Amino acid sequence: MNELIGRVYGFAKQVFPDQSDLYSKLATHGQNPKALMISCADSRVVPEHIMQAAPGDLFVCRNAGNIVPPYAMQNGGVTSTVEYAVMVLGIRDIIICGHSDCGAMKAVANPAQVVNEGYPEMESAERVRAISLENVVAQLNHLRTHPSVAAGIARGEIALHGWFFDIGAGQVLALDGRTGRFLPLTEGEDLPVAQPATQRLAGDVLLEAAE
Repeated sequence: MNELIGRVYGFAKQVFPDQSDLYSKLATHGQNPKALMISCADSRVVPEHIMQAAPGDLFVCRNAGNIVPPYAMQNGGVTSTVEYAVMVLGIRDIIICGHSDCGAMKAVANPAQVVNEGYPEMESAERVRAISLENVVAQLNHLRTHPSVAAGIARGEIALHGWFFDIGAGQVLALDGRTGRFLPLTEGEDLPVAQPATQRLAGDVLLEAAE
C-alpha cells in the first residue's frame, strides 16, 4: 500500500503539473467520453492503459467477469451506468471486454454450457479462453435488452464492440458480427465490429411485405 501512496504523491508532483490544462478543462466543462467500456475488474486488465486513453476519453464500468445483466425494472450499477452513458453522455460506442485467464470465467456455469456442447474436446486453459469469448457474446446480447441501447441501435446511432484482451500476448481480439469470429485488431485494416451503427427499421420491412 505504501508503494501505491507514493505514486499518488508522484502524480501530484510530476504528472498533474504537465496535464493541469486538461484537468482544468474537464473540471470546467465536464466530460465527453468517446466510448463506454465494460471490462473485468481483474487488476491485470486496465482499459485506459490498453487504449492509451487520456483523462476524459473513456467511461469505464468494471466488475468480475465483465457482466451486463439483462435489463430489468429494478436498476443495478451496470444498468445505471449504461443508461447514463447513452442517455446523458451521448456515448455511441460501447465495448464489452473480456480477457484471458479470467478467474470469474473459471467459475461461471452459463456460457460453459455453450462450450460443453460446442467445444467438447477442449480442456483447461483453452476451455477457459473459449468460455471467456462466449461470455463476451452473451453480454452483448444482454446489452441489447437495455431500452436506451436498443433504441440507439435501431436509429443507427450506437455501435457495439466485443473485445478479448490476451494478457500474455498484449493482443486485443474483436468480434466480427458478420462472421461471428474474434479477429486481431490490426493497424491499417478495418475494425471488426460486433454491431455496426446501421439504422434498422423493422416497421418499414413489415410495411413493404404487407403491400
